[in-house]
Amino acid sequence: MPNSVDSKIKTRLLLMLWDLGGATDEIKQSDLMKSVKQGKEKVATYQPVLDELNEKGAIAITTKNRSVKVSLTDIGLQILEASLKSPDFEYNARQRVRTKDFNAVLRWLRQINNNTKQVNPQPSISENQITSYDEFKSVALEVYDRLNRDFNYDNLVPIYRMRREIGEKVTRSQFSDWMLEMQANDLIQLIGGEMTDITPDKAEDSIKTELGGMRYYVRRLSF
Repeated sequence: MPNSVDSKIKTRLLLMLWDLGGATDEIKQSDLMKSVKQGKEKVATYQPVLDELNEKGAIAITTKNRSVKVSLTDIGLQILEASLKSPDFEYNARQRVRTKDFNAVLRWLRQINNNTKQVNPQPSISENQITSYDEFKSVALEVYDRLNRDFNYDNLVPIYRMRREIGEKVTRSQFSDWMLEMQANDLIQLIGGEMTDITPDKAEDSIKTELGGMRYYVRRLSF
């Protein structure tokens, strides 16, 4: 029975993190705790759950200016989807279903339904598709400036954040090629080193050079 309870807590935590926008942004851990806690539960109840999810690569935890922030990874999204589909995730007659939990599940279902409707559309170029290097350069520099400003990256913006912000406007290979071209044109510098909160999905969303070196950060050279 404890495993079942733990599973429900993990699912609720991932669901609330997703509902707060954690799939695309870093969410303050304090805001996440306010959203996920039930009744008189203590924050300490959720710390082992956060630790386990972090170890599995389902969430990423960072600390900036003493503020602890949490984001949802692709692995976390997969775990959340599987958990919501599992028959183990259900409330019994003695448990109170919170409105925010119910509404979050509804929003998840609507998103899944919308994604399903968009499968196999007629071949066409997306209105937001980036089709040239010059257009990509403009978008990439705007995304860099915004992330650098909003998250206080001190001019070292993680490549994975830029890739995820630009999303499907370009292919994965095109993103990497055009970022390398921007570096060749002395617009940016791609930097390796170490990433303290690295996870497999963050590494995959970074850039690997032809010589096999990994680049995790971007520094803008032109203004």
